[in-house]
Amino acid sequence: MATAVIEERQLLKSLRWWDGFTIALANPGFLMGSLLGAYGALGVIGATVLWGIAALVALLLVWIYSEPAMMFPGRSGGISLYANEGWRKYTTLVGPIATFGYWIGWSVVLAIFGNIIGSLIQAQWFSSSTWTIYDGVVHLQLFNFIGIGCIIIVWLFNIFGVRPFAWFTYVTGVLMMIPVCVMIFGPAISGHWHSSNVHWALASNQWGGVKIALVWLFIMAWSADGVEVCATFTPEYKSRRDSTIALRSAGTFSLLVFILLPLGLGGYTGVPSTSAILANSSYVSAMNTVVGHSVADVLLIFLILSFLLSMASSTADAGRALYGISKAGLTIKWLGRLNRFHVPGNAMTVDLVVNSCLILFISSNLAILYMSNIGYVLCHVFALSGFLLLRRDRPNWPRPIKVTAPWVFLAGVLMIYNAVILVVGAGAPKLNGYGTWTDFAIGVGILVASVLLFFYRRIVQDKERIHWREPTPTMPEGADRSALMQVGWTPQETPAQVPVGS
Repeated sequence: MATAVIEERQLLKSLRWWDGFTIALANPGFLMGSLLGAYGALGVIGATVLWGIAALVALLLVWIYSEPAMMFPGRSGGISLYANEGWRKYTTLVGPIATFGYWIGWSVVLAIFGNIIGSLIQAQWFSSSTWTIYDGVVHLQLFNFIGIGCIIIVWLFNIFGVRPFAWFTYVTGVLMMIPVCVMIFGPAISGHWHSSNVHWALASNQWGGVKIALVWLFIMAWSADGVEVCATFTPEYKSRRDSTIALRSAGTFSLLVFILLPLGLGGYTGVPSTSAILANSSYVSAMNTVVGHSVADVLLIFLILSFLLSMASSTADAGRALYGISKAGLTIKWLGRLNRFHVPGNAMTVDLVVNSCLILFISSNLAILYMSNIGYVLCHVFALSGFLLLRRDRPNWPRPIKVTAPWVFLAGVLMIYNAVILVVGAGAPKLNGYGTWTDFAIGVGILVASVLLFFYRRIVQDKERIHWREPTPTMPEGADRSALMQVGWTPQETPAQVPVGS
């Protein structure tokens, strides 16, 4: 009797390390999303120092994440996957909480940068447009609709496959570096960089300034830690070497930009006004002053394209996170389907809808950022602790990349660091100026919703009882075994491990 066999679609191995690096070029865009606000709260020197610390932490994180990324080279989901694998022996609830926290942190980039792009376009070329439409919650302006249009554009790029998306990142990545270099070096070269604008303005009335610094490190984690996006694409790299180089080159590049850009631009702007912060006008002003209005128009287009890169990277990463958790059985099955272009189109469509609603019904980008960062930083806490649990519980699991003992200790330190900035930062919405307790409740509510969807998957779709804990294999089986063999491990040998970080 003939039997029809339907082969499940798989993510394609089509990326090289430079693809991952260009995807991570979104990070300077993330920096510019909250840089002006950091100037206002910390001063130029304070912002530069804290951005440097945040970027250094991010570099250390991606070095550590290179090990679990290669433990599961066939799976999508990024750092939330490491959290789930490390914790599911003890509780199955960490998986959905970590993944939805990770997803919302990446997903809201679409709304935030859609609004920023819209505001830059309206300010530069449609400043006379003053009409508004009230939707019952928000008085919508031209820039809101431009933002929604941008969300639709990057969604279209992503659902047609990662290769068109990768070529898009090449173009916008190169173009982005032009206005970034102008803002870093232009003020000094043109004589508009003044030392009087560079000073320390960190208030000392909260634990001698420590509390405010921790609050801003919490906010900055959303931007700096984004270099771990390269880990999410691990199943799609052609080799182990590509995965590792992508992670570490992206982290090193971001460290340089996160120090030089705040210092270079800050020497021109100083501490901007509240209106300049909200309208992002300091970027346009700096380019107009340094290169003139006509050239500034071109550079502004480049900057807008870089923000589109940030949005494209975000929807690709967030979609794969939802896809990965669905394949692991931790949320509804619909999110675990690939379209005919072998990308998680359903999950990306969720991003499209959610972020369009954020633009339509939430007026403040700052509130969106604060709300989303609660789950994102919590995911890092779970991922680092998951890494430590994997070291203890699965010592014989093949690790094509294995960090040395000092990095294991450092992982524990960074886990505590992220827990501290999470508790202090999330617990002080009014101090950071980014949100309210209502926004805090929304951020926590998303994590609660992840648990409810997990229950629905297990009880309704899988028709099973809730498993509060799951047995975990000590050695790879099935798809994990096949994926590891594709990157050079053979079951007959003692797991090939390349020590790094000595």
